[in-house]
Amino acid sequence: MRFATNALFTLAATLLCLAPAHAAYPDRPIRLIVPWAPGGSTDVLARLVADKLTVSMGQPVIVENKPGASGNIGSELVAKSKPDGYTLLVGLGNTHVVNPAMYTNMTFKGVEDFTPIAMLGFVTTTMVVNPAVPVSNVAEFIAYAKANPGKLAYASAGVGSSTHLDGAVFAKLAGIDMLHVPFKGGAPAMQETIAGRTQVQFSAANLTLPQVNAGKLKLLAVTGSKRAAILPNVPTVAETLPGFDKGVWYGVFGPADMPKELTNKLNAEINRLMNAPEQKKTLEDIGIEVSNETPDQFRATLQKEAVYYGKLIKDLNIQAE
Repeated sequence: MRFATNALFTLAATLLCLAPAHAAYPDRPIRLIVPWAPGGSTDVLARLVADKLTVSMGQPVIVENKPGASGNIGSELVAKSKPDGYTLLVGLGNTHVVNPAMYTNMTFKGVEDFTPIAMLGFVTTTMVVNPAVPVSNVAEFIAYAKANPGKLAYASAGVGSSTHLDGAVFAKLAGIDMLHVPFKGGAPAMQETIAGRTQVQFSAANLTLPQVNAGKLKLLAVTGSKRAAILPNVPTVAETLPGFDKGVWYGVFGPADMPKELTNKLNAEINRLMNAPEQKKTLEDIGIEVSNETPDQFRATLQKEAVYYGKLIKDLNIQAE
C-alpha cells in the first residue's frame, strides 16, 4: 500500500514538472509595450486593453511607452523578449510591414520575429488642417498647395508611420510639394498642427475629432475607401483623388515562437473583451471598427501587407531619415 502511495506521489510530482509553464498563465504582471509616445492613439487603445485584461486575467497589465525610431525601439524590445506571454506589444502595421522595407539596419524581422496574437481593430483616419489654412475641402487644399509650393508642412508620428505614408501618397497623387515633419508619436504631431507650425495632418479620428469639435483643427476628409459610419457626411479623400485608400489597424503581438495554447488563450480573451457590446459601441463611437481575427488570419494580413508596402516604399523612394 505504501509502495502504491509513493508511486502515485512520484507520478504526480513528475506530471507537475512536465506541465507547461504557461498552464497557470498569468501568475505575475504582464508588460504591454507601446512603441510610441504617451497620448497617441496607440497609447490610448493600449491602456484600454490593459485595463480590461487586468480585471479579466487577475494580474496587472502595465503599459510601458518606449518611443523612438518609428516604433523600432519598443518593437525590438518585444522581439528579443522571452516568448512566455509576459512581454507583449501593441503595434501598428508600419513597425512590422513598413519599417523592414525602409530601414537598412533593422535589428528584427517585422513578420518572422513576432507572434501575431490579436487584431484589435481598424481605425477611421482623418485629414485635418490648422484653421488658419484657407480651405474647406480636399480640392481647395490641393489648389492652395499648388499655389504655394513648398510652403505647407504635414506632421507625422515618425518616418515610415502610417501618418507619414498617408501624407506622402497624398502629395504624390495630388502632384503637390509638402514638407514632412516627423515626431515621436501622434499626440506631439497633432499639437504642432494645432499650433500652426505644421499645417496638415493625417491622424486617427479618436485623436482629431475632439480637437475639431473644439475648433482647434478643421476636418477635410476621411482616408478610407468609403465614408466612415461615425462621419457619414464627411467625404473621403478618394472622392477627390481616386485610388487613395489608407487605413490603420492596431494589433497585439508577442515574441516569435509563443506556445500556440497561450497565443490562442490571449486571442480569445482579447477578442471577447473587444467585442463585448458596450465596449464595441464605445470604440465604434470613436472610429475604431473592432476586429475578430484568429492568430492565423492576423498573420496572413501581415504577410500580404509586407509585400504591398514593400513595393509602395520602393516606388515612393522613402528612406529612413
